[in-house]
Amino acid sequence: MKNIPNYISISRIIMSIALLIPKTFSITFYIIYIYCGLSDMLDGFLARKYKITSQFGAKIDSIADIVFVLISVVKILPLLNLSKGVYVCGIIIIMIKICNIIFGYAHDKKMILPHNIPNKITGFCLFISPLLIQFVDIIIVEFLICILATFSAVYEGLYIRGKV
Repeated sequence: MKNIPNYISISRIIMSIALLIPKTFSITFYIIYIYCGLSDMLDGFLARKYKITSQFGAKIDSIADIVFVLISVVKILPLLNLSKGVYVCGIIIIMIKICNIIFGYAHDKKMILPHNIPNKITGFCLFISPLLIQFVDIIIVEFLICILATFSAVYEGLYIRGKV
């Protein structure tokens, strides 16, 4: 039982890579995509519930998150007609997050990737956005994601600096 959350995180890495195979927005794509999202929620839940959290587990979870997000972006982004504002917002968020990582490393001599509530809410909203764009105007989705992700990145910086 001790390693099950880590195995789930590792399976998310494997399934994220498998996401490269099916056609984007196909049934197979959605099945793998939803598995990856659910496994992200499940691994942390099990680790906390059974008190089997670890530094390794947190790192492998973060790596799995990064792999899933990058592959999802590669598959989904080219098919969307996003506004230029989204790309500008994305660059700003990336710059804030890079500064957060650099500051965390310079201050604590380790990479700090917080798993806080704003990051979780933003991650969930990003996760469901490919499902929502079938039903909701993409401009609304863009706006909400940009606001949430910017707040989350700023909050993360304050968290790392010990301000919240």
